[in-house]
Amino acid sequence: MPFTEIDDPRGLCKDVTNLGRWGNGDVEVGLDNLDDIPHVMALVAQAFERQIEAEQS
Repeated sequence: MPFTEIDDPRGLCKDVTNLGRWGNGDVEVGLDNLDDIPHVMALVAQAFERQIEAEQS
């Protein structure tokens, strides 16, 4: 999903648009702290829901 569309209030995502990282898309997220798992899962859900919506239209 485009980096500009992700809702990331904790700032865990990194904009990797045009960096040429194969298979990654425009957003990269890392997990350094187990306490961030719920937030990272919410980011994953956003990307998944966007993909499902795109496939249905």
